[in-house]
Amino acid sequence: MSSPLRIQVAKRTAAVAAQLADLGRQTFHDTFAADNQPEDMAAYLAASFSPDIQLAELQQPEITFLLAYFEQELVGYAKLHIGSDLGLPPEKVGVRQLEIERLYVREDWIGTGLGASLMRRAIEEARLQSCRAVVLGVWEKNTRALAFYGRFGFKTIGQHTFALGTDIQQDLILRKGL
Repeated sequence: MSSPLRIQVAKRTAAVAAQLADLGRQTFHDTFAADNQPEDMAAYLAASFSPDIQLAELQQPEITFLLAYFEQELVGYAKLHIGSDLGLPPEKVGVRQLEIERLYVREDWIGTGLGASLMRRAIEEARLQSCRAVVLGVWEKNTRALAFYGRFGFKTIGQHTFALGTDIQQDLILRKGL
């Protein structure tokens, strides 16, 4: 008997883009709204999660979305960027690495192991793509995510700024060698 939970690579369609836009807005809002100003949150959500924006991201050959479905419902996703230069010093630019740009699950799925399943698939994808590392940026105040990434062996290698509306925040850059 097969599991009703499955993780698959996203098809590059408008229908998938609409699903990603809805889930992206929901999960980002649920994760960060309590710690940010409503106007900054609204500006970021509008600038980042429309169906058109998601479709444009889906069409980029270096971007892969892993979608987690429970039965027919989208409950989580990871956005992967093959060939990202995030965190690389100038002399290392071009070293093949995979960036996890987003990894989100619906609030009612947190703690079920779905995030870990998405992470394992992302790491597997990095290995399949002959990447030497997996990197990501995470808000320095997101202690739950920092603990999660730490369990997978990610280490802080730097930081960069992240604009949430008009609020300029600090993200830590984490890396896991493969």
